[in-house]
Amino acid sequence: MSQTVEIMIAGFGGQGVLFAGKILAYAALMAGKEVSWLPSYGPEMRGGTANISVIISDTPIGSPIVDNPGVFVAMNQPSLEKFEEEVQPGGLIILDSSLIQLKVKRHDLQACYIPATKLAEDNNLKGLANMIILGRIARETGLFDLDTLYLAASKSIPERKKDLLAFNKKAIEIGYNY
Repeated sequence: MSQTVEIMIAGFGGQGVLFAGKILAYAALMAGKEVSWLPSYGPEMRGGTANISVIISDTPIGSPIVDNPGVFVAMNQPSLEKFEEEVQPGGLIILDSSLIQLKVKRHDLQACYIPATKLAEDNNLKGLANMIILGRIARETGLFDLDTLYLAASKSIPERKKDLLAFNKKAIEIGYNY
């Protein structure tokens, strides 16, 4: 049976939303899947809004637009407020409970609360809440194992930042095992 998973990650610019989506897309390519990656961000970039739509499928993808994600990640409260109603019934919302005090209102979907920003800070991984969330996405969806995500991260991190790969791997592992 073919599977298509539509994922949206949203937050403020500077939280690594687009980078997390890039790693998800890379992992899907390495797993032999069809992939669509569509970023969207406000003109302010850092501090403005940003979201990324990633579609992962066993079959060709007709459109990169995700109107009703099956998996939605909220990295901040405005994103949860803006997109919660768009998530498919039976879908999954993962949110950074360090930054979002609200609870998911809907009862027709699964909610996963992970204090990603606090976990990052507590483990000397400041700025890597996005990688912790990425690990959680993999765990909740079953789309990828840790090794696939590690390889995708190593391929996605620019050469000038390769010294940060171990920190990214640690963050992914924390999210996966939380």
